[in-house]
Amino acid sequence: MNKDNVVTPRGAYPHTKRVGDFIFVSGTSSRRSDNTIAGVDTIDNMGTKHLNIEVQTHEVLKNIERNLANEGATLNDVVDVTSFLVNMNDFAGYNKVYAEFFDVENGPARTTVAVHQLPHPDLVVEIKVVAYKKPEDS
Repeated sequence: MNKDNVVTPRGAYPHTKRVGDFIFVSGTSSRRSDNTIAGVDTIDNMGTKHLNIEVQTHEVLKNIERNLANEGATLNDVVDVTSFLVNMNDFAGYNKVYAEFFDVENGPARTTVAVHQLPHPDLVVEIKVVAYKKPEDS
């Protein structure tokens, strides 16, 4: 694994926890390994920020994909998704990008909820997943 691309947890928890054939992926954001956050755009000279739900959702799912790869799994192994949105007005953009990674026929079960805030003011989405994958040595 490329250590330059590793995002470290922001607390006392692992990114993934395997229990038998299940892999639990902790809540994941669009934070990058350099601690910047994808999807934060300054749009004017006053410093007004635009928090882009589509860019953030894409980065979150790519981060989850990397975390699953460390367990020998892929997004195809995901069986359950819980998504947290700061603003349900972002649902359409989030849903559009989500559909690039999962489809209705073969995708996981999903729950999407609104939350008051996430651990950083620039985050607009966080996703946690459960995957099912037998260990390679089974």
